[in-house]
Amino acid sequence: MFTKGSKVYSMLTGVCPKCHQESMYVTKNPYILSDTLKMHEKCSHCDTKYRIEPSFFYGAMYVSYAVGIAFAVAAFVISYLFIGTGLVTAFIAIVCTLIVFTPVIMRLARNIWINMFMSYDKNLVKK
Repeated sequence: MFTKGSKVYSMLTGVCPKCHQESMYVTKNPYILSDTLKMHEKCSHCDTKYRIEPSFFYGAMYVSYAVGIAFAVAAFVISYLFIGTGLVTAFIAIVCTLIVFTPVIMRLARNIWINMFMSYDKNLVKK
């Protein structure tokens, strides 16, 4: 499930959705905030163009909302149900979680969005 050739691998690692040979992002670390969303124009291995059309990644905003909700629910469940904090503390945990994980959520949303439109091609790996 989490091996090269699967969409989950490409979504979680941020590699090229066609060949899985290199990262789509200029820097691997999403917490370098000036470079969080800077992407290469195309893959140097298979020449896949990442920006299929202008404003392609606007759709990733909808995915980002869903991923953010998932992170918020996870923070609530962990803080309120597992740890046993009050509602105010659980709310603070949700806000802190979303602030800390915003760069990760933004990249994950872009990875999911591009993988909805592109699939792995094992023939490109052999080139």
